[in-house]
Amino acid sequence: MLSSKNRMRLSADFSTTVRSGARSGRRNLVLYAVPTALDQPSTFGFIVSKAVGNAVTRNLVKRRLREIAVQSLRAYPQGLSVVVRALPPAANADFGALSNDYRKTFAAATSKFRAALPAAEQGGPAE
Repeated sequence: MLSSKNRMRLSADFSTTVRSGARSGRRNLVLYAVPTALDQPSTFGFIVSKAVGNAVTRNLVKRRLREIAVQSLRAYPQGLSVVVRALPPAANADFGALSNDYRKTFAAATSKFRAALPAAEQGGPAE
């Protein structure tokens, strides 16, 4: 479960991450990531619009994305701000497809600013 200290809640945080973050996209989602202060915990936010489906479908997609984010949190516990925007095909994607897209977009986005991350964390997310 994603703890409250790792959840992005403020609209300003979402806007800052989306506007200034490195962007990477796949079929089911678009991921924005920006490095933050290394003493700050990594935060994750999720955007799942009504285009994805009804409330039940949107919540299912959000729950899956939160669980996937917990896995990347183990690799980057501090110093990242991440926003994941689910695209309409995510409604029909299973956990494996979402996880695969997330890992690839996460790796692509973080590689764009890898020099700003500590040397111990430059190996990428644990799989």
